Amino acid sequence: MKRLHSMPFGAEPRADGGVRFRLWAPGVATVGLQLDGAPDLPMTAAAGGWFELTVAEAKAGSRYLFRLPDGLLVPDPASRFNPDDIHAASEVVDAAAFDWPDGEWRGRPWEEAVLYELHIGSFTTSGDFTGAIERLDYLVELGVTALEIMPVSDFPGQRNWGYDGVLPFAPDASYGRPEDFKRLIAAAHERGLMVLLDVVYNHFGPEGNYLHAYAPDFFNPRHETPWGAAINFDGEGSRVVRDFFVHNVLYWLEEFHLDGLRLDAIHAICDDSSPDIIEELAAAFKAVPGRARHVHMVLENERNQARYLSRDDFGRLVHGTAQWNDDIHHCFHVVATGETDGYYVDYAAEPARLLGRCLSEGFAYQGEASTFAKGEKRGEPSAQLPPAAFINFLQNHDQIGNRAFGERLSHLASPVAMQAVTAVLLLAPQPPLLFMGEEFATTQPFQFFCDFGPELARLVTEGRRREFGRFARFADPAVREKIPDPNALATFAAGVLDWSAIERAPHRATLELHRQLLALRWQWIVPRLAGMANGDPQLTMLSASALAIDWRLGDGSQLSLLANLGDQSVDAPAPTGQLLFATANLDAVALAAGRLPPWSVAWSLHAGGRS
Repeated sequence: MKRLHSMPFGAEPRADGGVRFRLWAPGVATVGLQLDGAPDLPMTAAAGGWFELTVAEAKAGSRYLFRLPDGLLVPDPASRFNPDDIHAASEVVDAAAFDWPDGEWRGRPWEEAVLYELHIGSFTTSGDFTGAIERLDYLVELGVTALEIMPVSDFPGQRNWGYDGVLPFAPDASYGRPEDFKRLIAAAHERGLMVLLDVVYNHFGPEGNYLHAYAPDFFNPRHETPWGAAINFDGEGSRVVRDFFVHNVLYWLEEFHLDGLRLDAIHAICDDSSPDIIEELAAAFKAVPGRARHVHMVLENERNQARYLSRDDFGRLVHGTAQWNDDIHHCFHVVATGETDGYYVDYAAEPARLLGRCLSEGFAYQGEASTFAKGEKRGEPSAQLPPAAFINFLQNHDQIGNRAFGERLSHLASPVAMQAVTAVLLLAPQPPLLFMGEEFATTQPFQFFCDFGPELARLVTEGRRREFGRFARFADPAVREKIPDPNALATFAAGVLDWSAIERAPHRATLELHRQLLALRWQWIVPRLAGMANGDPQLTMLSASALAIDWRLGDGSQLSLLANLGDQSVDAPAPTGQLLFATANLDAVALAAGRLPPWSVAWSLHAGGRS
């Protein structure tokens, strides 16, 4: 099967031979095409700032650049592949040359989602798409149903988290060719795994963004962001800019047959128009050809804007499928570690109660004032939404990598606390997300890393160390100097997973716990999630650190949680129905007697519903 997304940007092989090249460059009078190093070919100016040219001799594999009037050679902003990195020539790719073997794949419904976030470069020692294929069977055995891949769009240098990409259509060459990414996706589908990709629509990276040189209308100086003028989603010329990102959505979903995208930090997108760009992108998801398959739009949104997660009267999506719930991460983290600095201050007073609110209502902050944000109100009411709208996690790339030394939660919390919060995470009705290596308590940190040119590299290193100077433990400049240099190869190498650990104690036991919990999730909970609406949750605080929650699942059964996430035993109601899981420190006698020891969790299911 062939898959090709046609778009008005970039280089596209024609059915009758040759290649059509097209560039939006409203800021210059002329554009030349340099093809395979030959003398420039003048491109034809068209209405609206477009330049185009069809070259009969061009073919798949041809290398090309656009020359601006001042002589500057720039790559194609819609390049499908830049084999020699972001400053060099783009390559013509014939998407129709790839034969997809997954024609019957229709995706999976969202209630089946168990997500596994990974970074292609550090997931395996080979650090590429092909290497990731070798771990797919392991992920299936673990109980994962969806890969969530950190951004792969072409970034400067050989290593990067991916959020500094400047060519949003081109998989980075350090990971392999576009066909290699397609092989990974097809191999995942063969094993029943969905594949979601993280995409960045709020900014371009600080190195290699040439758009200002020929398309200044791509940015709107009326909106200032941490990266300069905002991407222009609502000013003059914004229709072409919006189309650029709409096509990017369709490109990944159609040409790469992805099952969904995670839109990074939509709170950093500036758009005063209506419908705004998030609503327009949501419409693009619904318009994907072959929409009989499941595709999912996942959001990251610091503002907790529940409006983007709304459902209609029939439970159908209005815009996004789900959102990463940072609130629940922060609650878990404070409960498990006792840390209360930085943004954790908002969760310090009542972490268990706020955790209960996340599990029963979605967001912890639904319009309340944030101490960390100096009293600014944050969030919108979310209790009406289904649990499926909130992705829960104990760890992710941000929450680990934004620490000075990239410590994992298992480096900071006790084993008994880790077992308890893991049990809450993996059996709750919300879709859980694991970050690579979490399932076996890897000893590898995950630190911020990049590979910029010398001057920018120096500024990034100095800026990162200066940022941590706000924390008491880093007040001493000598201590700050110990923070790893993001540009050092060793900083990246330290985070590459050591897969041999899964055969050693204590990592093997942690892995088996995750497998056990996910097997229980699939057997008892997932089949009952469809149609549960908000689950009519009933939350009871048993103490300042212990809680009980009941949910009504889609088939009318009742799922119940008892959790003591503190250091003192508490009284609790004896569970009814079938006991699905209890932590190792909780025996049946204590449970029946209504006593929860410290750091204990029990899940039960009452098939007849609430008694």
